[in-house]
Amino acid sequence: MTPSPETRGISPGIDTADAAAVAAQLGRAPRAVCGVAHRCPCGLPSVVQTAPRLEDGTPFPTLYYLTCSRLNSRIGGIEADGRMREMTERLADDPELAAAYQRAHDAYLAERDAIEPLGTDVSAGGMPSRVKCLHVCVAHALAAGPGVNPFGDEALAELGEWWHAGPCARPQATDG
Repeated sequence: MTPSPETRGISPGIDTADAAAVAAQLGRAPRAVCGVAHRCPCGLPSVVQTAPRLEDGTPFPTLYYLTCSRLNSRIGGIEADGRMREMTERLADDPELAAAYQRAHDAYLAERDAIEPLGTDVSAGGMPSRVKCLHVCVAHALAAGPGVNPFGDEALAELGEWWHAGPCARPQATDG
């Protein structure tokens, strides 16, 4: 049986309903998904865990990938306001914050390497020296829980209840 575009690249850790939801959220088939790492209060996946390598063997260091289109859009607004630059500047001025962000980076690497080591200390989102992508920080914060990624926690607090308007996508029913 040939996989549908909505389920291609999905490992056994994600069911077809979640695969269809993620495809609807992203507007394309997801790649190298291992499982759902966080669900929005509406019930849809909001973060998926991805394999350290894509199906063709290409390294893919983004362990947690944000799928909720509404959340992605709201985070894009924060990024457009220059928040990443401000956060990066705070790393230089606040040793406790820098240490917490270093711990987030270390945790991210440990989780990814437990699946498959890539032989690199590059994680994602600019960790641990800068904030390059708030989407990664928020995905990590949602997947790992509060207190792990300080910038993800901070962005989530600023965003408030992004899910309040209801599901961000209406996945199509799949056969079989």
